Amino acid sequence: MKPSPVRPYNLAVNERIIESAFRELIKAIGEDPDREGLARTPERIAELYRHMFSGVARDPKEVFRVYTVENYDEMVIVKDIDFFSVCEHHFLPFFGKAHIAYIPNEGRITGAMNLIDVLEVFSHRPTIQERLTTDVADFLYKNLKPLGVLVVTEARHLCLEMTGKEKPGTKIVASAMRGYMRKAASRAEALRLIGKLSLE
Repeated sequence: MKPSPVRPYNLAVNERIIESAFRELIKAIGEDPDREGLARTPERIAELYRHMFSGVARDPKEVFRVYTVENYDEMVIVKDIDFFSVCEHHFLPFFGKAHIAYIPNEGRITGAMNLIDVLEVFSHRPTIQERLTTDVADFLYKNLKPLGVLVVTEARHLCLEMTGKEKPGTKIVASAMRGYMRKAASRAEALRLIGKLSLE
């Protein structure tokens, strides 16, 4: 499932400082920041960073809504959500799919786009995959108050593929389980429906 476009929300981004810093970075690698191909690169990067880090200092509650329906307590799953984030260790992207499942409590549900938007707020920050997965699970467990929640992310990390490790195509899978999803039967059902038949 494709995420909705992220608005350039992070007003804290200082594009002037980013442009200046990247000019220095270009010099530091031995290149000429004024040559034709690089002259506007710092400006383009500053604009890109406003988008990439639009979740910094943003409260995911702003994009989250809870609704109540009668007599509904069956598992809800949104799977195959495309996402990207930036590894805080190397400032290189990691990207892949996220899957979110929860069991409503007392009829409380939320929309699929609300789940996707919450994921986007957390992913548009410098982070690591394990924290991203946990942050989404913890937020949903606290604010939706479901009987259980499961978040699974699977991602490729460019820091594994570009920093001398040269392991293209390697995926890292992270999971976070809360409440009833820690029970074997609920976890197995969620993973089966997501398509992850075994995840220890």
